[in-house]
Amino acid sequence: MSAKKTYYSAEETARRGDEIYERTIRDQVEANHYGKVIAIDIETGAYVIDDTALIASQRLRAQYPHAIVWFVRVGHRALHRIGGRSIMEYR
Repeated sequence: MSAKKTYYSAEETARRGDEIYERTIRDQVEANHYGKVIAIDIETGAYVIDDTALIASQRLRAQYPHAIVWFVRVGHRALHRIGGRSIMEYR
């Protein structure tokens, strides 16, 4: 039998992912990984840093096949953007 998978709403996934990023990851990555993508497993807190969401997700799922993944771009408010500026430009 396979393990029962937990499902989260989009809002809960975002809340958990952002909370993990702010609480345990941000301070470790912001200075040296600006612009990189972080894939976060919202259940374990495990994460992988890479240049793209696809590669980061593949690497995370290689380690945690059942990961529920949330993405963050280091130093930005959103993973993708249309116009706008990065957080660093507002400081």
